[in-house]
Amino acid sequence: MPWKDQLIHFVDFEGSTVSGILEYGVVSLRGGEIVAARGRLCAATGRVRPEDTAVHGLDAAATAGAAPFAADFEVFAALRASGPLAAHFANAENTLLKAAWPYGRSAPDFSCDDGAMTAEWGPWIDTGRLYPQARGAGAPARLGELIAAEGLQARLDAWAAELCSEGRRCYHAALYDALAGALLLARLAETPGWDDKSLRWLIEHSTLDPARREGLRQGELF
Repeated sequence: MPWKDQLIHFVDFEGSTVSGILEYGVVSLRGGEIVAARGRLCAATGRVRPEDTAVHGLDAAATAGAAPFAADFEVFAALRASGPLAAHFANAENTLLKAAWPYGRSAPDFSCDDGAMTAEWGPWIDTGRLYPQARGAGAPARLGELIAAEGLQARLDAWAAELCSEGRRCYHAALYDALAGALLLARLAETPGWDDKSLRWLIEHSTLDPARREGLRQGELF
């Protein structure tokens, strides 16, 4: 089955390991199309630093009435059970997710074809690693610059007008950024040479770790 036919959940978090996750957005894709989206503010579990507020626009007062991120373990466990998680430079999302919950519930290891299970939140699909391979070393790294380079800004803003709350229709707002990443992944599903590859292949090309990539490649061969 081509990777684009697998349900994939693109995730973005705003916050830090100090404040905890203050906002999340998740956009689900299948067949290169957005099929679901959700997100919310989350109460801070630690100090919200002014320098972080300057980036994402959130402070402790803005999220004070919300439930903490920890209340949504069942949401994320169910997402992970149904498909792999994706992010733009996924190490940040993986770090914040593991800071909240070091492990999830047993779920399919989508890097394997033998039915293996894992309690890890990964393996992740990472558009930050995929686009330099798809477009060359000159591809922009920053999310907004990459969206502009791919001609997706108008499409992103149309989705944001439908799904994002007023005041959070901008970069460094979680659901907006998750929509941006999902549209980038959907664009790869339209790219010749990328649209028909396996999910394992996409996961393999999402890592820069030579040992991890070789292990995934050997598993595909055998």
